[in-house]
Amino acid sequence: MSREDDSPLLFRRVPAGLARERLKKFARRLQAQVAGGRRFTCLVTNDRELRRLNREFLGIDRATDVLSFPIPGGDELGDIAVSIQSAGRQAREHGHSREREIMILMLHGLLHLLGMDHESDRGRMRRAEARWRQRLDLPLGLTERSGP
Repeated sequence: MSREDDSPLLFRRVPAGLARERLKKFARRLQAQVAGGRRFTCLVTNDRELRRLNREFLGIDRATDVLSFPIPGGDELGDIAVSIQSAGRQAREHGHSREREIMILMLHGLLHLLGMDHESDRGRMRRAEARWRQRLDLPLGLTERSGP
């Protein structure tokens, strides 16, 4: 699948009305600032596809909001997949737009591509996510929502 206008963002099975250009601009900002210019790809799709990816690659048969697939040792960091449906539900729950939630999920996924793991890194990812969230003017991140 080719990237539109050299954006790291791909859209599949998403509804009309999504602020695609705003999200592409944000993805390029993540690539430049958070990833230090290293490339990644982010697919925005639906719950059904996230469930398939989760089952196929991680053996977990359920949909999720974001998945990360690092590529070790290359110029490309890897791939992120974000569910538009999960983003919509979480956005309503937290009182912000679906696009803002997609941005939060993209940041979270990118931090995983950079080697962080909130389940085992003693708060390193939580601190990095909080710092980047503030710099990028985003609401609470995933690790901050889940508690200490």
